[in-house]
Order: sequence, then structure tokens, then C-alpha cells
Amino acid sequence: MQKLRAEGSQFTDRGTVDYVIVGVGSAGGVLLQRLARAGFKVLGLEAGPFWDTEKDWLSDEAGSNKLYWEDLRITGGVNPISLGANNSGKGVGGGSVHWAAFTPRLHPSDFQVYSLDGVGTNWPISYEDLKPYYELLELEMPVSGPAWFPWGDPHGYAYGPHPLGEVGDVLVRGCTKLGIRVCAGGPVAILAGSHDDRPHCIYRGYCIQGCKVGAKASTLITHVPDALRHGAEIRDYSMASRIALGPNNRVEGVFYFDREGTERFQRAKAVIVAGYAIETPRLLLNSACPEYPMGLANSSDTVGRYLMVQAGNVILGRFRNLVRMYKAPPAHALTEEFYETDPKRDFARGFAIQTVGPLPIAFGKQMMAAMGAWGWGLRRVMMDYNHWSALGLLGEILPWHANRVTLAKETDQFGIPVAHVHFNLFDNDKKLIEFGKNKVMEVMSAAGAEQVVQEQRYAHLVGAARMGADPGTSVVDKFGRTHDVPNLFICDGSIMPTQGSANPGLTIQALAARTADYLIMQGERIFRSDLRELTAPTPRVDLSPAGTFRKGIPRPHASWIFSRRIAHAKA
Repeated sequence: MQKLRAEGSQFTDRGTVDYVIVGVGSAGGVLLQRLARAGFKVLGLEAGPFWDTEKDWLSDEAGSNKLYWEDLRITGGVNPISLGANNSGKGVGGGSVHWAAFTPRLHPSDFQVYSLDGVGTNWPISYEDLKPYYELLELEMPVSGPAWFPWGDPHGYAYGPHPLGEVGDVLVRGCTKLGIRVCAGGPVAILAGSHDDRPHCIYRGYCIQGCKVGAKASTLITHVPDALRHGAEIRDYSMASRIALGPNNRVEGVFYFDREGTERFQRAKAVIVAGYAIETPRLLLNSACPEYPMGLANSSDTVGRYLMVQAGNVILGRFRNLVRMYKAPPAHALTEEFYETDPKRDFARGFAIQTVGPLPIAFGKQMMAAMGAWGWGLRRVMMDYNHWSALGLLGEILPWHANRVTLAKETDQFGIPVAHVHFNLFDNDKKLIEFGKNKVMEVMSAAGAEQVVQEQRYAHLVGAARMGADPGTSVVDKFGRTHDVPNLFICDGSIMPTQGSANPGLTIQALAARTADYLIMQGERIFRSDLRELTAPTPRVDLSPAGTFRKGIPRPHASWIFSRRIAHAKA
């Protein structure tokens, strides 16, 4: 297994770097790597540790808790969401260290939700703007998947799919019996075969506990090493507390607490916030100043608003034969047959059905919620673990103005006010969840389950600093540049205006690569000019980490050939 080391200090607080990136997770890792390769002086501040994958990570479910952001947060609302292990990471690599690595793309319709369905909002960019970055990141991770993926913008994958685990077989059997199209073997950012210095997956099921093998992609593995080789610096255990606004409406740098708890200040020509959907708005709100009393870059009162999670109900079925959920990546089969709005249903938008493979502790918690199992009853269920299969609903919850992040009166260990998260489900959300839950239970029964139960839960976090063309209703423009402050950028899942029914990891990294190309194209102008040049950059394939671009199974024109065959058949 490769050994990663943080390089020594490249910069000092007394000097000024080009970019400070707050948060070295999914987006921050990609930005750090791209900007360093382009020759900028770039520094990443990360609240958590720089992981030593050999010493810090364990092949143990209980031992993985340190991967998550478990610091104090306050939740409320009618339908409060859980924060921590399910949706937040702390440490270099962020949530990508413990994600399941499902990497479906958003559909073209996701960028025009309001125009098509009259709900939510439109993105200021189209699917076509992001498509070349989807293709690029699928090679950089890389993504294993089928030669043909039929939903959204149909496409194939350069790296072959994973073999089908028994959980995937459950999904395939149930969907096939009901006449539902289904896809097996990915798309998932886990190596089905070895790649450069990374070994292939050994199918032991510890994907969301931090992959000690190195087969699963995280920016810690895929992008951070290349960033360090090109002169970037990462300061771990560095908790950002406030962004400083200087003269002429320009930020000057970031205050942060180091590993000793000492407050320090790093000067920068520009700041990029990549702290994700809770910590990004929290930092901006804590950076309130006389010029922006409601929070930095918050003249629109939109920072913290339109927070979204996805419906993430887990449906569990007991089978007579052994399943052994751990013997495959949790994420390796899905259907997006119900992804788009169907006029026959009484709600807008849709959902996906995906495999999940909870290990025993997570399974026990789910059974407590789904069955009320406790004591001896829970022990009996746990002894039956290998006969159970789990499928996940992944449904689109819409962006609502009232779902938001604010500051609580409570503070963290540094004395910084923590996030208060208020969340409610609305009528469309409730109808979607009810229909989707019942459909997944139907699939599980069709696969032959003798008993079917379900746990209601949420998955993923996005929104709370959304992008848009109107400065009055959004925080950043289509390149992540804040409308209010010309040298302050946001680039992470918080800028997503809607979320679709796809796991957000790939989209977050694709947005980061696009923003990096824009910043590189603008060059020094970003640091000194207020002019907002909105010309789209040309995708820079030369900035990919070495050994990733133009690799894979040689089938680059599979989707074109397939579409031509369909056209010919119709003719």
C-alpha cells in the first residue's frame, strides 16, 4: 500500500499565498491539485488530520468513527436530520474517505428543474457545461462501470464493471421480475483491476470505513499526492474561524486555530471555501463584519438557506439463502428508472434504487429503528445477519427557503459558534418518499424476501450557498465566485441549487475541476480586478494527475455507436 506523507511547510503566515482553500475534501482536494499544477502558491487548511492510512485506519467498523465530523452541531425542525457519520467527513479527503463511492452523473433535467417541472430552481449552467468534467473525473478516480449506462445522458465507462455481489443480485432479480431496467457493476469509484500503484478491490466490504487497501477513490489518494508533488501545502488540524475582509471589498486571508489551539492568520490573494454544506455557511456567517452584518457574502440573505438532503430510506429483506452483504462493495448496482418526473404520479421529480451493504453495527441500528428490536430480540436478528439484504432509496428532496443553517448560541472547543440546522419535509417530499419506499419494498419482495422492513433516514448534504445568475437569490455565480466579494470563492456541495437523485460526490469534484480551469484561465486578474468575466474555460486535460487521462478499456465511442444503431433501427 502506498504511504502518503504531508510535505514540510512551503509557506509562512508572514507571507501571502495566491489561494487559501478552506477544507481539503472532495472539492478542496481537486482544487488544490489543479491550482498547484498550474503553478500557483496554494495552501489548504483542513480541520482534521492528514491521515496515515496504514496507522490511522482500521479494518473495524467501530474504529471508523474518527473519520466523521462528530463535533457539536445543533439540529431542529419538524423533521430534523442526523449529522456526522452519514454525511460529514473530517480529515484530508473529507467525506470522500468514507463515502460508498457511487458515482452516477446528474441528468440533463436536473439543471432545468424549474423550467421543466415548476419546482425548485434552475442551475446557471447546463449538463453540457459539466459533461466534459464528468468524463475527466471518471478517468481520474477512476470509475468502474458498465459499457452502457442507459439513463440521463446515456454513456459508458472506460473501466470495466465489478462482479455482481449477492446484494446486487437481489436488486437485479427483483427489478427483472417487475420489468424494471437495472444496471450492475457500477458506476463506482472503486478499482475492479489494479491501477498504477493502487491495488484492485478485494471485496471485504469496509468501503465506508476508510479503504485501507487503496482501491476506493478519495481525494486523499487520487489528487492530494499530486498536489503535494507540485508545491501545494496542507496544514492539518487547522480550524478556520473567520475570513478577513480588507479594504476595497476584498478578502485578505483566513484566521484559523492550529493544532495547539493558537489562533493564526494566513494572508492570501484569494480565498476558496470548500467546507461543505454545514461548515461553509457556518464560516461565512461567523465572518460577519460591518460591511456584511448578516454574514460575509450574504447581502442576499441566502447563505445557509436551501439546505438539502436526499431521502435515504433503507429497505431490508430476509432471505432463506445466505446473502452476506459484506462480500461486495456496498455500492455496485442501481436503477434510475424512476429518476424523472412522471405525470402519472402526484409529485415532482423522482428517485433511484441502489444497493447498500451495512456492516453488523449499522445493521443493528437499522433493525432497532425498523423493527423496534431490542435485547434478546435484537440478538436473534443479529445472528441472522447473513440472511438479510439491504437496498437504499435515494430520492430528491427539493430546495426550500426555510431549510437552513444558522448559528447556535453554543460554541465549539475553539469558542466558535456552532451550526444550527433547521429542516422540514414538505408535501412533495413526503409523497416522493412514500411512493419510493413502497416501490423499493416491492422490488425486495419480488426478489424473494420472506420478510421486508424499512428504516426512514436521510443521505448526503448539499445546498446552503447556492449558485445562480441573480445576486438577489444566490450566493455565487456559475464559477463559484461570490456575488458580493470578487476574490472570495465557494466550491463544494453547498453551491448546488438542486440535487437530483444521484450521489453528489462526482458532481462536486467535476464542479471543482471546472472552477479550477476558470481560475487558471483568469490568472492574476482574479486577485486585482472586479471585472466578472464569465467566459467558460476549455477543459484542461493536461492538469489531470499523471497516469489517469487516456487510460481504460478502449471503447470511447460506445455511446455514439449505440445511438447510431438506434437511429438506424428507427429509420
